[in-house]
Amino acid sequence: MFRHECKYMINRGDALVLSRKLSVLFKRDEHCGPLGDYTIKSLYFDNYNNKALKEKLYGVDKREKFRIRYYNDDLSFIRLEKKSKIKGLCLKQSTEISSDKCEMIIGGEIDWMRESEDDLIRELYSKMYFQQLRPVSIVIYDREAFVYEPGNCRVTLDKNLKGSANVYNFLKEDTGFDYADENTILEVKWDEFLPQIVRHAVQTNCRSISSFSKYAATRFA
Repeated sequence: MFRHECKYMINRGDALVLSRKLSVLFKRDEHCGPLGDYTIKSLYFDNYNNKALKEKLYGVDKREKFRIRYYNDDLSFIRLEKKSKIKGLCLKQSTEISSDKCEMIIGGEIDWMRESEDDLIRELYSKMYFQQLRPVSIVIYDREAFVYEPGNCRVTLDKNLKGSANVYNFLKEDTGFDYADENTILEVKWDEFLPQIVRHAVQTNCRSISSFSKYAATRFA
């Protein structure tokens, strides 16, 4: 199902206030750790002409990007994801992939993907083969996530954003980074309607919607 998604750039002070408010109003995501957040590490794909990056910067109405993602340095659960955007609505498709297979993709060993029974893996193979998609950037950040069941709403605060072009370090704990940002990205996602309680909680009327992209930001490091 396609979902609505809005992003807002906020400073650390606003993020702290908003975090306290959201934690009173809504449940935290089940994956949040003892400190109320979790770490996301993603590996993004693009081609020699930076197709995905340019489509984002130019605001192309219909676009897609592939990434591999895992959480809290846990290599037992890694997912390949495709995120599509059409007329402002977002759709995410995903499938699980092993760390060994992930390492093969990073190293350019992709022939096995052609015979995979998984549609998403075969699609990535096709685009790596014909469009020359390759891993180009690592993005790391810490996320606080809150959920509200009506409207299937999800509010996230992403902080400590870092990025690196050294894709061969993706499966290592000590990735190193070339880019860092002290701001926080507030994201609000929902299905058909955004409940008033969520709208008021994030004060969306008081902020300007941002087209900020973690992937694009780290590519300019």
